[in-house]
Amino acid sequence: MTNTRNDLKENIKLQVFVVLVGVLLLIAKFVAFFITNSNAILTDALESIINVVAGAFSLYSLIVSSRPRDINHPYGHGKIEFVAATLEGSLILVAGGAIILKSVYNLFEPVALHQLDLGIILTAVAGLVNYGIGILTERRGENSNSLVLVAGGKHLKTDAYSTAGILVGLLLVFITGYVWLDSVAAILFGSFICVTGYRILRSSIAGIMDEADYELLKRIVTVLNENRRENWIDIHNLRVIKYGSTLHIDCHLTVPWYLNVLEAHDEVEAVGKLVREKIDSSIELFIHTDPCIAPSCSICNNIDCDSRSASFKERVEWDFDKVIADRKHSLY
Repeated sequence: MTNTRNDLKENIKLQVFVVLVGVLLLIAKFVAFFITNSNAILTDALESIINVVAGAFSLYSLIVSSRPRDINHPYGHGKIEFVAATLEGSLILVAGGAIILKSVYNLFEPVALHQLDLGIILTAVAGLVNYGIGILTERRGENSNSLVLVAGGKHLKTDAYSTAGILVGLLLVFITGYVWLDSVAAILFGSFICVTGYRILRSSIAGIMDEADYELLKRIVTVLNENRRENWIDIHNLRVIKYGSTLHIDCHLTVPWYLNVLEAHDEVEAVGKLVREKIDSSIELFIHTDPCIAPSCSICNNIDCDSRSASFKERVEWDFDKVIADRKHSLY
């Protein structure tokens, strides 16, 4: 758990840095707006307000999720990260929608632009900084299994993408003098922002609803299948629940009926050690042991077993569909 605790502290430090930089970029974008009077730059600045608000709430959620378990929260406080990601995805959707509406309006009611060269420079610098921090935050989130940091990193990167689109529009306006291009660029990238917001929202809601993570489950099944021991007759009813950066896995493990409690416990520990070594060291496993039954003999490759009631016929591969089902393989 020490590594997990250190990860949480590092995540909090990174998020503090993200919020502080976000405030500075917000100021820079509003300066660029006042200089240029550009609608596109204004929408970029408005999105930065959402960046700061979402970043602050994400920081709060990371602090809450880092708290140790207590009587009221036996699985920890990690679920708050899904709430934060839900808010961030919702805010991104709102920002994208606002950008589109405002830009459509300005197609019919264009505004005069000023000092576009200086505004372009300020906006470009802000976009580059946003993109760099977004990459750093997303990678950190993926490495520490933090949905909040992943969502925040994607948000910052999409903000940078929208800034790039806005810059293209401003450059075209600067070169051609067609003011309406400013709004067209904002509409296109506002739509892109909405798509990204939807994806983040979809992922966070899936976490809140404990939706099955099929990719993770398939990785676990592969690892167990490739490293199975002769006393692991069957694994079924495999499930994964996420609590922020912590993964809780439970399953049923069928072992020979004649194993004593200590021997069965050793088999359970072996499964846990294997999954933590191959998948994620912070995974918590809750494994229920089942005794083998007569139909299990035909798929059990424990050749030296003296309690067989039938000969071994074939090794049943633990495929994804069978392992997640609440039914022993021998009963298929």
